[in-house]
Amino acid sequence: MSFSWYPVQLSIFVATVATIITFFIGIIAVYWLIFKNFRGRAAVETIIFLPLVLPPTVIGFLLIVIFGKNSPIGQALEWLIGRSIIFTIPAAVLAASVIAFPLMYQSMKTGFLSIDRTIIDAAKVDGASNWQLLKWQLIPLSARAIFSGIALSFTRAFGEFGATLMFAGNIPGHTQTIPTAIFFAIETGNMTAAWYYCVISILFSFILLFFTNDRSKTRN
Repeated sequence: MSFSWYPVQLSIFVATVATIITFFIGIIAVYWLIFKNFRGRAAVETIIFLPLVLPPTVIGFLLIVIFGKNSPIGQALEWLIGRSIIFTIPAAVLAASVIAFPLMYQSMKTGFLSIDRTIIDAAKVDGASNWQLLKWQLIPLSARAIFSGIALSFTRAFGEFGATLMFAGNIPGHTQTIPTAIFFAIETGNMTAAWYYCVISILFSFILLFFTNDRSKTRN
């Protein structure tokens, strides 16, 4: 296997889309779980954090079970799009989103909980809707935590390997991302390509995290 820029481009694309997905779902989930009282909230949060502690291969296996051809969801998707999503780019995005979501959720939760509750209560008294509360109070006041969540989720999705390999596969020129490209480059003895991908991954992640830390210090 020779070096190709496709895994780099695909990894950036997958991480970007996964980060966007986790951002919007994260806002809804955090708002719902923090400000709505209902039974089973602890159980829901536990499920959200499971991808942090479970082996990625377990997540990949569960995604195959949920979205496979024998499941109702998989059959419905296959009827809608004409094929299974397993071993496709959407599968890579979905796997990365599931793995990265807990980091986005935790960062947003930390940011939302750091806001003075009297500010939120005052906005509600003034008649602010849920959307207005999010737009003008929660998101701006927790911007630093949200930005950290975006950076952490992106880097986590960018480096996802186990679940992606099981659910999306490693098809060169189609579903091969940087982590799977590194693994199979080493397996085939192509250390030059492995080094290229490793250096690109390290540099990309370092620049993103450095920018995040520098931005955080500036705001302090």
